[in-house]
Amino acid sequence: MSTAPPGPTARPMATALAALALAATSTLTVNAGPAQAAGCNGYVGLTFDDGPSGNTPALLGALQRNGLRATMFNEGRYAAAYPARVKAQAAAGMWVGNHSYTHPHLTRLGQSQIDSEISRTQQAIAAAGGGTPKLFRPPYGETNSTVQAVEAKYGLTEIIWNVDSQDWNGASTDAIVQAAGRLTNGQIILMHDWAANTLAAIPRIAQGLAARGLCAGVISPQTGRAVAP
Repeated sequence: MSTAPPGPTARPMATALAALALAATSTLTVNAGPAQAAGCNGYVGLTFDDGPSGNTPALLGALQRNGLRATMFNEGRYAAAYPARVKAQAAAGMWVGNHSYTHPHLTRLGQSQIDSEISRTQQAIAAAGGGTPKLFRPPYGETNSTVQAVEAKYGLTEIIWNVDSQDWNGASTDAIVQAAGRLTNGQIILMHDWAANTLAAIPRIAQGLAARGLCAGVISPQTGRAVAP
């Protein structure tokens, strides 16, 4: 069965529809362009210690809603107890680091004890689906040559911080936001997975960074600084 060629009315209608489709495509492209092309004047490292915890799902949700990625320095004992939360961190696009197994003062321990703290955490995180960490944050930021020798054995880069949010010390949400406001390109801020005021600060931290043209980056194992993901 043959189809008659379009009549005089059909041609202009087809042309009009094609023009509308082209216009719609152009509009979508224009709108999407700036978002995709939005540049970053620098990158900062958002870090959260002591997880995973009961607060982890809410923290991941807040980070994702605000377009932020972060490095989660997990304790091995919690990674072993809550493997699904470690897997959720990775699934949410976060990077998982090693924060020792039981959060001791490592500089007061012998080399074999330090080795146990680090190696068991590597294993617990990997077994939970968080990958094999490349970054290590010593508890309390305490380190020495023995700690660093064990880190090197496991191919870990030691990461301290440039800005302390003081959330562990009861800092208010306003104070945490102000601390994040002091970050400059390449710098790292210390925050904690379990801190309620930090969770509340996430949207404002995101707004503050965006206003300054800074983006949340990955911490480079080569330089220990935040860089583009």
